[in-house]
Order: sequence, then C-alpha cells, then structure tokens
Amino acid sequence: MANDEGTREASDAQSDGLRMAPEEMLDLARRAAELLVERSGKLSGEGAWDGDFQQELEKQLMEAPPEAARPASEVLERAARDILPFSLRLDHPRSLAFVSASPTWPGVLADFIASGYAINQCTWLVASGPSQLELVVIDWFRRFVGYPESAGGLFTSGGSAASLDAFVAAREAAGHPDRASVYMSDQSHSAQIRAARIIGVKPERIRLLPSDEDYRLDMDSLARAVNEDRSAGLHPIAVCANAGAVSTGAVDPLEEMADFCEAQDIWLHVDAAYGGFAVVTGQGKELMRGMERADSIGMDAHKWFFQPYEAGALLVKDVSKLENAFAVRHDILQDTIWGANHPNFSDRGLQLSRSFRALKVWMSVQTFGMAAFRRAVSKGMELAERAEAYVRESPVLEMLTPVSLGVVCFRVNPADADLDDKALEEINKTMLARIFWDDKAFVSSTLLKGKFALRFCIINHTTAWDDVRETLEAIERFGKEALDPG
Repeated sequence: MANDEGTREASDAQSDGLRMAPEEMLDLARRAAELLVERSGKLSGEGAWDGDFQQELEKQLMEAPPEAARPASEVLERAARDILPFSLRLDHPRSLAFVSASPTWPGVLADFIASGYAINQCTWLVASGPSQLELVVIDWFRRFVGYPESAGGLFTSGGSAASLDAFVAAREAAGHPDRASVYMSDQSHSAQIRAARIIGVKPERIRLLPSDEDYRLDMDSLARAVNEDRSAGLHPIAVCANAGAVSTGAVDPLEEMADFCEAQDIWLHVDAAYGGFAVVTGQGKELMRGMERADSIGMDAHKWFFQPYEAGALLVKDVSKLENAFAVRHDILQDTIWGANHPNFSDRGLQLSRSFRALKVWMSVQTFGMAAFRRAVSKGMELAERAEAYVRESPVLEMLTPVSLGVVCFRVNPADADLDDKALEEINKTMLARIFWDDKAFVSSTLLKGKFALRFCIINHTTAWDDVRETLEAIERFGKEALDPG
C-alpha cells in the first residue's frame, strides 16, 4: 500500500509541471545547503567583493526564458557559479564598508522554511502562529529599548520602510496639517528625506540642520528652525534623530531632543537602523539613553543583530497611533472579522502581503541565547576602539572623528606630508582603489564636513582583530605608495 502511494505521488508530481517528486526535492535542498556551507568554509580565503561590468554579465545571462524544462540541479549550479558570487560579500570578515553583517545559520534556515510554508503574514486569520511570534519578537525589542507596554510595532523590509511608516503615523497624529515641515541632521540617512517626500512634505520644508564638531545635531539650530517655521505658518510634524549616524556612528543628543519635542508637541522619530541593537549591551544602553522617550524607533536586525535581509523593524511608543494611521477596511478581507479582536499587521504599516520575518530572529536567539548576541555586539565596539588606537599611533594615518559604536573614520595623512585637503583626497582615493582591486578587504568612504574620509564599520561577528589590523596595514602601505609612486 505504501509503495502504491509513493508511486502515485511521484506520478502526480510528474504530471504537474510545477511540482517535484519528494526525493528530487530533498536532493535539491541538500545540494543548496552544501553550496552554502562550502561557501562559508572558504569565505575568509577569498576577497570581500567580486563583480563584473554589465556588458560581460549580459553575455552570460541575457536570454529568453526557456520553453522546456531543465534539470533543477543544473539551474542551481549555474546560479551558484554565474550569479550569486558577483556581489559584495557582506558576511566576509573583511567586509568593512557601508553596514555589513553576517547572518546566523538558523536565520538563513528560518527564511527557507518560512518560504516553504507559503506564509503571508498579513492578518491573524491567515497567519495566527506567525503573527503571535512577531508580537513576541517585537516585545523583545520593546524591552531592549525600554519602551512601555503600550508600545508595539512590526517588522518591515528595512529602515526605509520603517521611516515611512513612522512619518505617516507622525503626520496623522498631527492632524494631517497643511504646510508640514520635518527636521533632521545633515548627517541623517537619505531614507529619512525620501520618507518625508513620500508623505507629502515639500523638499524645501525638509530642514537639514547642521551638526556639531562630533557630528551630532545642533540643538540651537533645531530650536531656531522650528520657531522660524511656525512664525511663517508652517506646521512642524516630526524631528528625526540619529542613533548611529551611518557616516560616523554619531548619536544625537537624544535626551535633549526628547525634552524639546515634548515641549513643542512634535513627534520624535529615532533612526536606529544601524546602531539600535547596541542597546543589548551596557555600553550601548548608556550611549542610547533617551531613545526610550521617542515616539518611534526604526531598527534593522539585518545589521547589528546578525540576521539575513530583510529584517527591519519599527517600534511606536503608542501602537494605537500606528494602527490609527494604517487600518483600512477592505471588502475582500471581510472574512478577517474572525480575527477582528486580534492584531492584524496589515493595519500597522504599508504592506498587506508580508513575509514571515520574525522567525529568523526567534530561531537565532533561541539557538544561541542573548549572551552570545551581547558578546557579538560588544565585540564590534571593542574592535572599533582598537582600530582607533592603532590609527592614532600610526605615523601615516589620521583619525577624523572619535569612534562611535562600530564606525571608524580616518584617512591617510602622514604627519610630515604637509598636504592640503584636496591633495589628501586624491591620495586617499588612489589608495582606496588599490584596496578595492588588490586586497581581500572591502572599504568605503564618506565626506565629513568636506573632508574625504575612509570608513570602517566593524559589526560583523566573524571579524577578528587580525582582519582589522591587516587591512589598516594595507592602507598604510598603499598610502605610502600613493604618496611616493616612485
């Protein structure tokens, strides 16, 4: 009987053009896992980046879709050979550019299994278990930052969507005023500017305020801008604070900003996409003091909480304000009345169709425990501090701003060179190109009040001090060569 059922199942799979027999499914999944484990084992011996020009990749990939089936194993091998390697390897221990992170294996498997279960986490009716788990993980985040029990939120694709959801809630909480204005530092991420534009704030009413010598928002400038705008008939609806500015890691004066926004009745949103998870450590909690007073906070678990993309999150101090902004009745969803007294995440943000993002965080934390996550986050800050000490002792390198969180900003500038900023910029660009092409590491740059800066963001849990030190030594070596090409 069992053999008959197996034969019938295989026959059914063959007759359905989009299904596979169970053994074929297992073989394909096994090979995919083998490829990933093999990649992980040899990753540190390769470069942090590989890529090619569009015309070359077009030759390999630009083709009409096949009409007939191909062996799935061949398709998988081709993807692993011709597509996936051509990217920045964010989980490489020497991927020090932008904001890199290394996802846990349970997190990777969580995305795989959630996709296999075909979860659409839009309403309680269609995904009660996943919805409850999202409530659990969001509550973990709430506790991390010190929010009250009235707080809540949801997972998003990332910081951009979290900012947009927050700004919509801020606009609605302010009564959807005409001539709205928003305020942020000149160090704020472009996602905040984009979110403000999308909700209807005119570009000239998005105030980019100067930062101080430590790249923190200047409070006098904020107070002056708000007063001037109100006098001109504008309606300030939101102030955005940085809790880990992407260029420098700087943390804005959160407590002062909270005092100001409470007195002025303006929504305070904290962009903690990169730095927010530092709060799981004692040092990070102190740096983020005052964040718990904000009206909303955006945090990305796919950055400093070691998860695969996408794992952004938005927390709102009073979750009802989020639901008031987004809840809309749809006739096609009238059957969700079954879960009317339960949280429907489609009522908390811009997405209706939603993947099950919370599972990867839950599986990772359940597997490793919070103590391991705290150590991993602390390690990033410790390595950044060691890098700062190295740069300050180097006769070739110069620190441009104190280390904050995991970010180190510096440049090649030998003490005896006597070069102006323009000449130093050309030397550092030349050096950066050498690192790009001739070294295993991948390093990025930024501009700090007009100065070209090299920038490390050290938050990958696989990064060791040797990775950081050897990259700094390569920069010193390439920098000397750029100064003296002969």
